[in-house]
Amino acid sequence: MHQALRIGLAVFSESELVAGSQNVVHAALVDFCTGELRRHLAATDQALFAAASGATETRLLVRALRTSAAALDAHIDALAATDDTTSGTASAQVIEAVLAVHLAAEETVLLPALAALPGADLPALVMDVLTLLAGGELDHPPVLDVREIPHDRRHPQVFARYGRLGPGEGFVLVNNHDPKPLRREFEATHPGTHTWDYLESGPEIWRVRIGKAAVDA
Repeated sequence: MHQALRIGLAVFSESELVAGSQNVVHAALVDFCTGELRRHLAATDQALFAAASGATETRLLVRALRTSAAALDAHIDALAATDDTTSGTASAQVIEAVLAVHLAAEETVLLPALAALPGADLPALVMDVLTLLAGGELDHPPVLDVREIPHDRRHPQVFARYGRLGPGEGFVLVNNHDPKPLRREFEATHPGTHTWDYLESGPEIWRVRIGKAAVDA
């Protein structure tokens, strides 16, 4: 994913290509940035940043990444708003430089941090990104019943569902035992940013409403 973006922008930042046909290359650059690049920014925000935004270990990192993503958005807006083809090469080089830092932070800091984050399933999160890039949508079930899910897969699915919540949103977890270990993981990784309310407490079924705090921490 990242390499395709780097190669795509590198093509547009070559001055000799722009000199050959400025109008065509400028239009193609705008299409690339408003299309493929923006889809990547949106997909990683929805799948990766959301999963890491509430955890103590990665909260500040996500804020920094969202700041650089916002800077990229601003440069893309400025590029799309002008018909000055002579600025095409310079714009591509600025976007390429900002994107290089942004992608490096994703690769060298965010992904390793997610891999080490309790409850996070990095391969599944990457698949979520690919699903979004392909035009698909992620599931947002209001009720997550994990009773038929293998034990080693339950917590990653719960944390993935939590990561897709917006501030003030929640879902109901259904389990066949009191999910105390899961609650301890939430308290360790998302202190003060989640809610946990028992709706039913056994003896055969436990229902817990897990939510994200109304104010995004």
